[in-house]
Parts: sequence; C-alpha cells; structure tokens
Amino acid sequence: MKANVDKRCIELGHYIYENKATVRKAAEVFGVSKSTVHIDVTKRLSAIAPSLAEQVDTVLQQNKAERHIRGGIATKEKYLSLKND
Repeated sequence: MKANVDKRCIELGHYIYENKATVRKAAEVFGVSKSTVHIDVTKRLSAIAPSLAEQVDTVLQQNKAERHIRGGIATKEKYLSLKND
C-alpha cells in the first residue's frame, strides 16, 4: 500500500514539474482530490525525493503568484462569452 502512495507522489511531482501544472489540473488528471495532491507533493514527496520536491515547490510558488491573474482572465472570458450570446 505504501509503495502505491510513494509511486503516486513521484508521478504527481514529475507531472507538475514537467507540465508546470496546477494542483487542480494534476488532481483532475490523476483522479484524486486537490487535498491529496497537495499533501503528496508538499509533505510526502520531500521525504521520498527531496530534489524533485524542490522543483515542484518552485512550480507551486509560481502558480501561487500567478493565480490572481488567471482568475481575472477567466472572469473576463466568462463575461465576454455572456455578452456574445
């Protein structure tokens, strides 16, 4: 059982790092909750693969810094699509 969790942590870490993915996108792709992804890549991954955990943390910090921009873009697109309908 623990081997499956460790494997998932590493796969999630690689996916997030290689695709610059958000926690939400990784959760969608792997079919697990956002909470599970977050715990896997922030807590468990640092014990399993510290260098990968650092790389993933860099991506997560970048995503956190940009999230207000993505939210604004999504809101703009929402209202533009309502206007066009």
